[in-house]
Amino acid sequence: MAQPRKVIISCAITGSIHTPSMSPFLPITAAEISESAIGAAAAGAAIVHLHARDLETGRPDQRPEAFLPFLRAIKQSSDVVVNLTTGGSPALLVDERVKPAAQFRPEVASLNMGSMNFGLFPMLKRYNDFRYDWERPYLEGSEDLIFRNTFRDITYVLKTCGDAGTRFEFECYDTAHLYNLAHFIERGLVKPPFFVQNVFGILGGIGQHPEDILHMHRTAVRLFGDDLRWSVLGAGRGQMQIAATAAAMGGHVRVGLEDNLWIGHGKLAETNAEQVTRVRQIIEGLGLEVATPDEAREILALKGADQVSF
Repeated sequence: MAQPRKVIISCAITGSIHTPSMSPFLPITAAEISESAIGAAAAGAAIVHLHARDLETGRPDQRPEAFLPFLRAIKQSSDVVVNLTTGGSPALLVDERVKPAAQFRPEVASLNMGSMNFGLFPMLKRYNDFRYDWERPYLEGSEDLIFRNTFRDITYVLKTCGDAGTRFEFECYDTAHLYNLAHFIERGLVKPPFFVQNVFGILGGIGQHPEDILHMHRTAVRLFGDDLRWSVLGAGRGQMQIAATAAAMGGHVRVGLEDNLWIGHGKLAETNAEQVTRVRQIIEGLGLEVATPDEAREILALKGADQVSF
């Protein structure tokens, strides 16, 4: 009898999209981020995707020294795969965004595969009161912001991190980003397998209709074939529906408070582990199994936790 297919759950712990006033449960401090990541791993996440925040204001913080305390705590308490952002914040340029991944040489780093509009300003319709003076301008400014990821920027990240054996979670927000990845493969700058994270529901990227998911999947399969390791994330309310669709189609999934603050209608998620538990129930309900960290390492051909610099 064939063994059930293994599905990798990634969990994005805090991100840079939501601001502290949107949820009291959004991890901010190093202790909160590490505790939330360890809890997500215990619930079934094989990979944790990590950003840092200023511990006083909750603002995105891409200084390596902001990452180090929670990286050490996570490594001491869990064998989970660590995935560090090189996206950081849409307001930062690539030389600043890449610093943590360059210094700490993680097993995985995220890499956005194209420049795009990145509209967070619609959230101002839902939130009126902010605790910190940076939050409203941060959201308002996204109406006139281009998230810069030029071909030169992408090349810089590939060479800076790839030379250390770090592999990439290629974040593709639209069809053109898949073709951008194909371009770098053709140039020999990216080696298989290709961990492709399709992002659905960010204003400026592709939407969340089932046809959007099918279109991105068909395109990725056509471009990358058997070397594809396809994963999805749904921003906001579409999170679990998109995860269920992708898992049924043979994909991996990402959840977490970076992508969605909620666990149900009108109910904030209190931990990242809640979302991991929910998506695990969906996966196992489909007759599939959740991958362990070591199984994820094998699926993605990672270098191993003993090869990182934290």
